[in-house]
Amino acid sequence: MSPVALRVRVLVVFIAMALASWLAHAFRPSVRIADTRPMGTLEEIVPSRFGDWHIDDSLPAILPSPEVQEKLDRIYNQVLSRTYVDAQGYRIMLSIAYGGDQSDGTTAHKPEVCYPAQGLEIIYNRVGTMNVDEQVLPVRRLRARMATRHEPITYWIVVGDKAVTSGSGMKMVQLRYGIRGFIPDGVLVRVSSIERDPEAAFARHEAFVRAMAASLSAPARQRLFGAVSEPAAEIKAPVL
Repeated sequence: MSPVALRVRVLVVFIAMALASWLAHAFRPSVRIADTRPMGTLEEIVPSRFGDWHIDDSLPAILPSPEVQEKLDRIYNQVLSRTYVDAQGYRIMLSIAYGGDQSDGTTAHKPEVCYPAQGLEIIYNRVGTMNVDEQVLPVRRLRARMATRHEPITYWIVVGDKAVTSGSGMKMVQLRYGIRGFIPDGVLVRVSSIERDPEAAFARHEAFVRAMAASLSAPARQRLFGAVSEPAAEIKAPVL
């Protein structure tokens, strides 16, 4: 390669690197959705009683290990953990975790990751849907096991205004917000119960979620369930 051709190649590489750096800076998200619409307190948003369910204070809270708790504290601004019981004595555990920054560097700590960290084995992992009034909510259903403990789990994640169940779905929503300069917030909602019959448990989970959704205000419901829209609908950034 001639010296002139070498200099041209070096110049082209330099320009490409400078352009990439400028584009990364120019399109770096800078507006936090959480600053335009504060979440409020999860303790106040979610009622202590709805439908046939009320908080059961008879059982001690199950706390994560210090290592898991440290990671949760880095990811989330708020975590709500409650156990509800119905008139028949059936208990469902509810966990809601909210993070004000769901940018590419900060993502939800999914149950299929945190449960094994607590010593439970994930023996079932499937994507499904849940009918909540007018919304078809995408959910992920798991089964965790440790010795004689069997815990079916239903959860979903809302990034911005979009409910998702996969890492690729989260990335896509983050990207669609990010290219317009927005940093989305996010919520992970998990319900679970101690039950050997997973299908019966998942049916109870759906009934519980429907009752909870019906008890929420419209803004709170959108934050915890996402916007009601067609799967292919464009995600709309909030009006500033």
